[in-house]
Amino acid sequence: MRKYIFWRVALAVLAGSGSIWMSKRPEVLKTVRFGASTGAKPSSQPATAVADHRDINFSVTAAGEIGPIDTVSVRPEVGGLIAKLSLDIGDKIKKGAILFTLNDYDLQTEKSSRKTEIEGAKLAVRTQTIHLEKTRLAFDRTQELFRQKLVPQETFDNARIDFELAGNALDISKNRLETSQTALQTVEDKLTKTIIRAPFDCTILTRPVSIGQAVSGSSGFNSGTEVFTIANLEDMIITAHLNQADVTRLKVGQDVAIQIEAVPGLKLTGKVDRLAPQATFKNGVKGFATRILLKNAENVVRPGMTANLSIPLISAGNVLAVPLGAVFSNQGERFAWVKKAEGGFERRPVTLGVADYDYVEVTKGLNEGDEVSLVTPKEPAGSPVSGSTPTKDRPDPARSAK
Repeated sequence: MRKYIFWRVALAVLAGSGSIWMSKRPEVLKTVRFGASTGAKPSSQPATAVADHRDINFSVTAAGEIGPIDTVSVRPEVGGLIAKLSLDIGDKIKKGAILFTLNDYDLQTEKSSRKTEIEGAKLAVRTQTIHLEKTRLAFDRTQELFRQKLVPQETFDNARIDFELAGNALDISKNRLETSQTALQTVEDKLTKTIIRAPFDCTILTRPVSIGQAVSGSSGFNSGTEVFTIANLEDMIITAHLNQADVTRLKVGQDVAIQIEAVPGLKLTGKVDRLAPQATFKNGVKGFATRILLKNAENVVRPGMTANLSIPLISAGNVLAVPLGAVFSNQGERFAWVKKAEGGFERRPVTLGVADYDYVEVTKGLNEGDEVSLVTPKEPAGSPVSGSTPTKDRPDPARSAK
């Protein structure tokens, strides 16, 4: 009797525990009908689309880096110590304004010395001129006396030689004067080069030196010391690498829509300025370097920023279009599956126009409001030729159907 009571209590406890566990795990009670899908969810993608009118615009997209159209490394032509350097990074200056000056003390000293040399050379020329005139008169008198046979041959020869030597001495003095004058001109040219001016309206990009630093001139054996890097930031260029398949559709002067990554919402317009004549590889892709001109952008963008480019190639406004997925191809024929009023679909040939990456223009074969299938119907009316399977067509964007 005791065993009977014990087993009844044990069964009751087990039954209660099972009920509690099943209540906490209700999914265990779920059952699945035989043949029903257990894991597949109904697709959220639409199976059909409606032919309607829309605008189709096809553009080539690319990214490029913004840079100034004119960049100059400013280096002095002569060496020296920097005496005045008041500009710094970001300063804007006009054409002809002084960028920096070099200490000209040594050149001024050399200039004074050259002037003294010139004065001495001029005095020597005047002296030799007088001496030449003196020897000429002496030679004329001796020559007349020699004709009268009043002086010997030796005296005549000496007078002639003195006259010729005096002429040579005058020529030497004149050459020395010209040399001194040339040296002075050289020094004065160097003095003008100690003042360096802006070649155009520009902005200072870099300044790697400081006042008092010794710099070398670019006219020497090396390229000289860089004092500034300046650029015209009024007009910018964007250098992009475009795929070889897209370059053939571009032309110089074509408008380009520009968005700046660093300035959200900013939209600018540029123009295609240059297309490289030869292809290059960049990141493993063969393409052509393309330069986009961006004018009046100084207060908007800065060099080094990244620009996203969109170059429109072809567009069609308010044309009848369907998604690209609604166009099929079989043995060169393009067609669409059009839903019939009584149900089911019929295969209808279509003629295509321009396309972008999402939609394609239908110039013939469909009417506005026609419902087309995006997948091949299971039991289409007028099924394709036996042994051939229709495939999704992908018209080349920006290409007109023949």
